[in-house]
Amino acid sequence: MNLTKRAINETDLKQLEILSGPTYTASNNRFTYVSTKVNEDNEYESHVYSTDISTNQTKQWTFGKHSNTNFRINPSNTQAVFQSTRSGTSQLWLIDLDGGEPKQITFFQKGAYSPRWAPDGSSIFFSAPLNTDDDIHSQKELTCEEKQQIKKDKQKEPLVVNRLKYKSDAKGFHDDSNIQIIEYHLTTKQFKQWTTKSTDHSLHDISTDGKKLVFSSNWSEEADSQLISDLFLLNLHTQEFTLLTDGNSNYYNSRFSSDSSQIITFGHDFDYAGATLTKLYLFELSSKERKEITNQWDIQLGDAMITDSRLGESEDGPIWSKDGKSIYFLGTDQGATSLYQTDLEGNLEKVYGADNHVFGFTYYPDEESFILGISSPIDPGNFYELTSNRELSLLTNANKSLLEEIHVEQPEEITFTSSDGLAIQGWLLRPYNFEEGKKYPFILEVHGGPHAMYGNSFFHELQLLAAKGYVVVYTNPRGSHGYGQQFVNGVRENYGQGDYRDLMEAVDYCLDKYSFIDKDRLGVTGGSYGGFMTNWIVGHTNRFKAAVTQRSISNWLSFYGVSDIGYFFTKWEHGLNLLDGPEDLWDISPLKYAADIETPLLILHGELDFRCPIEQGEQLYVTLKHLKKEVEFIRFPGANHELSRSGDPSMRIKRLEQIGRWFDQYL
Repeated sequence: MNLTKRAINETDLKQLEILSGPTYTASNNRFTYVSTKVNEDNEYESHVYSTDISTNQTKQWTFGKHSNTNFRINPSNTQAVFQSTRSGTSQLWLIDLDGGEPKQITFFQKGAYSPRWAPDGSSIFFSAPLNTDDDIHSQKELTCEEKQQIKKDKQKEPLVVNRLKYKSDAKGFHDDSNIQIIEYHLTTKQFKQWTTKSTDHSLHDISTDGKKLVFSSNWSEEADSQLISDLFLLNLHTQEFTLLTDGNSNYYNSRFSSDSSQIITFGHDFDYAGATLTKLYLFELSSKERKEITNQWDIQLGDAMITDSRLGESEDGPIWSKDGKSIYFLGTDQGATSLYQTDLEGNLEKVYGADNHVFGFTYYPDEESFILGISSPIDPGNFYELTSNRELSLLTNANKSLLEEIHVEQPEEITFTSSDGLAIQGWLLRPYNFEEGKKYPFILEVHGGPHAMYGNSFFHELQLLAAKGYVVVYTNPRGSHGYGQQFVNGVRENYGQGDYRDLMEAVDYCLDKYSFIDKDRLGVTGGSYGGFMTNWIVGHTNRFKAAVTQRSISNWLSFYGVSDIGYFFTKWEHGLNLLDGPEDLWDISPLKYAADIETPLLILHGELDFRCPIEQGEQLYVTLKHLKKEVEFIRFPGANHELSRSGDPSMRIKRLEQIGRWFDQYL
């Protein structure tokens, strides 16, 4: 195969334009969205655009080397509020739609986020981290010098910890602040703080009549160990709070009906711990009665697709139809994320779905049409209009010039039946400039989670390895989303068993079917749970000639206490707390089998990873090095668990270079 386009490379990551956050405007013929790119200073830069759907004319609303997101136009279509870092901290800004410079309206010390207009346009609700004794009327945004001084002062003071949940990946160590719901009145320019409890609050929606808020929070006295998220109603006139739920579930993305009498929401009751499929519930506010709409379905609601090419936030539902008889939302199934519709009795219909990834949508009730964000294995993502006649038309041309220059390989879907009868889905990428009759090295990629899904979405890392001359295979072993409740639950309390067999049988299937794979040049890599599985694989078979383990787990005993989720994730996934069965946790720890590892292993880990802390990589490295095994350890300063997806762009490129170097050296 002679290709006229060049192979994709590591630095193309800096050329990608990533779209997110489509939102219809009140004028009804335009939609806004966010475009994120890497600028010349090696920083992510996000800007807001709007496109006229009838003329396809696009206008850029924000400029400068900043992050600008959450652009929300008021009901009268005269002003917009948006979130921007242009002052140094994420704050809210107002801009007149007929022109003029944006004006900053919040100056909160720790920032302001997620604005939304009151239905009458008189005020803006938003979220802000506040300490218990903060006065919102005297908030002052810190200068860069003041921030540096506070950081320097903290380094000289001991950190006193007295909470079970005291750190989070990407956020770091918790301070005394909590997310509170604030309202800003445009006429008086005054703020009102609606929530004050020492716990986080997440605003979901404002009723159409402007009288009520629905939000989620955990007001339990044991909030760190009871990982639930209740729904609350706040009456803005009486200032009364009403608890809608029973303290045993997790709810998010709630929406009022048009008459404010009902709420639709995503949620679940932890029936299968962290592997529980998301449900769709309807609440009657007068009786607090909850009805499950999804009790006959076996799909994951929302977007569970794994990719390294998504930045920013996008809507995945649920959203009411104009007549209030249907609900629209995204669902994850069989390697695709699609747009679905259901009536209130649970009669499910796929509105739009193909072999691709719908990563967000917005709904225009008057026309019964949608804007869909769609990615595919060969397109990082664009926006399309889906009309009421279900006709699809392209609205944006992100990455057009780049895709005209580089070759992107269309994967081949593979399916096989596991030894115990499960249908396993996966994909195979042929190497760049593939030639029949030639043998190629092979790399197995294992996704993290484990409750997530590979599928029909653009994935730069996978394309890059194929461009380097490797056959790349990525599959969804048991434990993955996309194949029903029993499948996603199939890995719990069974790590390293059925999931390991699924992966090894995927390799066997490919070796049997594709004669161009060199069985003597097999590699394996993965991150997070995929890193655990990479460690487990090389400790249980020597068939792989090279392996790269990324942000991995090697020892469940220490993971329990050092990970930001260790104390509950270990129980969720293995049915054990640390002292319940340390021998059992050691039996499923890859470190136990380090002496059996003969595969050359590269260990990649971020130094600020609080999800799978770097000590997991350190333990494995020191043990293997002491045993005189072929191993190398690379630490990424300042990098957290999100390095491969949203980390420092230059660090992401160096990570990809190291992966390629290792496989090139040994395969």
